[in-house]
Amino acid sequence: MACYVSGIAFITGGGSGIGRSTALAFAKGGIQGLALVDVNLQLLEHTRDEIRSQYPLIDVEILDANVADEASVDAAVRKTVERFGHIEIGVNCAGISGTPTPTHEMPLQEWQKVIGINQTGVWLCQRALVRQMLTQESQGLRAGRGVIVNVSSMFGIGGPPGPFSIPHYTAAKHAVIGVTKMDAKAYAREGIRVNAICPGFVDTPILSAQIQSGSMDSQFQMTPVGRPAQVEEISDAVLFLASPMSSYMCGATLVVDGGYTV
Repeated sequence: MACYVSGIAFITGGGSGIGRSTALAFAKGGIQGLALVDVNLQLLEHTRDEIRSQYPLIDVEILDANVADEASVDAAVRKTVERFGHIEIGVNCAGISGTPTPTHEMPLQEWQKVIGINQTGVWLCQRALVRQMLTQESQGLRAGRGVIVNVSSMFGIGGPPGPFSIPHYTAAKHAVIGVTKMDAKAYAREGIRVNAICPGFVDTPILSAQIQSGSMDSQFQMTPVGRPAQVEEISDAVLFLASPMSSYMCGATLVVDGGYTV
């Protein structure tokens, strides 16, 4: 088995979707330990058990935490360091789609919920990870002190089409790219790389019902490859960004959308 990543990875949203698939990709790619974070402990347990059954030598810690809560995030990172001693990779994947609602009809509570998880949550996790990585010794020119991958969206680089009235989601995913670029510049010389990935439509639990019903077919017709991504196609790209293979990428936005935004 090729070793693409090493050390300890901290992954939010690790119970399902891209987060779960990323944990499995890291396990296959050589990681020694995983700290998986989610609000759903049962889903985390399933991910942990799946990894243990396939990769029994990998140490897996599961942490019930709300990424929109400062104390919860800081506690999750602290517990990870108490367990493993260090964190080489952080993947900020936790997110929600929210209820599609045009701006003129959207309640403030709905806006704040999505912004809290998708935008503030990413920043809180990034802040906690940077604080920890700054205490760590560099592991060399290409590995540095650590690497962070933020999961944005293709709607973080452009607005969605008319049927998708998701101004809160779109705003948050744009902001993820903004904080990625800002902190990539701020911490690059400290040996910490920060990059973002922008997935397109992915066959995950969030979209599976719509995909199965055929209601997404018009969007796939607008996608050059003509289909949604399999979740492994996104997690493999995250693996690349987290590995030394991308060591000269800093503040980059990697679009993995089947050509939708071309």
